[in-house]
Amino acid sequence: MPKIVDVEQRHRLVSEAAWRILVRDGPTELSVRKVAAEAGLPPSSLRYTFPTQASVRDTAVGLLVDRLSARVALTEHEPSRLERARAILLELLPLDDERRMEMEVLLALGTMAMTDHALQRSHLHVLHAVRDLCAQALELADVPLTELQATHALVDGLALHLVRQVPSDDTSWAVGILTTHVDRLRALSV
Repeated sequence: MPKIVDVEQRHRLVSEAAWRILVRDGPTELSVRKVAAEAGLPPSSLRYTFPTQASVRDTAVGLLVDRLSARVALTEHEPSRLERARAILLELLPLDDERRMEMEVLLALGTMAMTDHALQRSHLHVLHAVRDLCAQALELADVPLTELQATHALVDGLALHLVRQVPSDDTSWAVGILTTHVDRLRALSV
């Protein structure tokens, strides 16, 4: 009798293994064989679901977007539109271990996308997802979308600084900057 495989679980397992390799060993070490070993799977079983390195990367990026979307969905319980806007923007910052790893993966994949045309589509997908969440937050805060580019740049810059600092260092400075930014924009738009 053939073994039944939970495809979603397999995608998550493989994506998380790819993330660990990217963060620990760097983008040049990402291969289907290494991902299979990291995930504890035989390479032959992985090749059916992920026949190429690009398919592993695309699935890893997809999981990042899915996790971000799930976290943003939880912000619906915030008491006000403004608090929800802030919560959405904070989800884009690597303020905990999970989001830090995701940001490190995005940075590695973004670097790879500069020269790997097959990866550019996935990288743009993430870039647009972040931009769309910034736009959603601004709309919730009643801030004009003319501030979208500046807000997106600020979020990306804060995320880069956070991921480059020592993981145990305080992150409240970034939360303060982002909160001040939203409050300032809101005051200007009223």
